[in-house]
Amino acid sequence: MTPEKQTEIEAATFRRLLKHLDDNKDVQNIDLMNLASFCRNCLAKWYSTAAEEAGEQSDYEQSREVVYGMPYSEWKEKYQKPATAEQLAAFNKTK
Repeated sequence: MTPEKQTEIEAATFRRLLKHLDDNKDVQNIDLMNLASFCRNCLAKWYSTAAEEAGEQSDYEQSREVVYGMPYSEWKEKYQKPATAEQLAAFNKTK
């Protein structure tokens, strides 16, 4: 596999992951953190870092918009639910 083809496949995989997360908005970030130790916000931070390493600019809020498909404030208002006591307890165990 050429490096270009690998990059193309990795990009397609990332887009599919974002679509999957978008199609499953009921899965809260705290659920992702508790299960996999990363969430949509982590992806946005990684995106910002990768952009910077590539000599491009994408601040955290711009990167969140890429990951969430809309401004984070809008996504949060529409889809984020308050964390339950059980979710918070599980999250605090991992710290």
